[in-house]
Amino acid sequence: MAVQDATPRSEAELSELVACTLNDKDLKTQRERWINLGTNFGRGRETTEDGLRLLFDSHPAVESELRALVAVERNCCSWASWSVEHHDGALVMVARSQGEGITTLHGMFREAMPSG
Repeated sequence: MAVQDATPRSEAELSELVACTLNDKDLKTQRERWINLGTNFGRGRETTEDGLRLLFDSHPAVESELRALVAVERNCCSWASWSVEHHDGALVMVARSQGEGITTLHGMFREAMPSG
């Protein structure tokens, strides 16, 4: 079940908008939560033509934390669309964007999740 939450934006709009709006404390907390989830339940990280896919073990507690993390990302990084999907027995966080947003997504979550 994929949900597209972000309206596609032009490259000019994205170049000005591609930034995280979290303050330092909240960014640190969010980063630590991603690293914890990825270290303990991550299966891999894949770059795509329009963004990024993170794969996780399929478990209700993992899904709950993943959905909570994605909810924060939707607010602080609204220049991308964020979804949680089930695919081939795994939970998959999918982030999509365009232009500069794609490059930014490709650089995100490297500490939290190895490439796979």
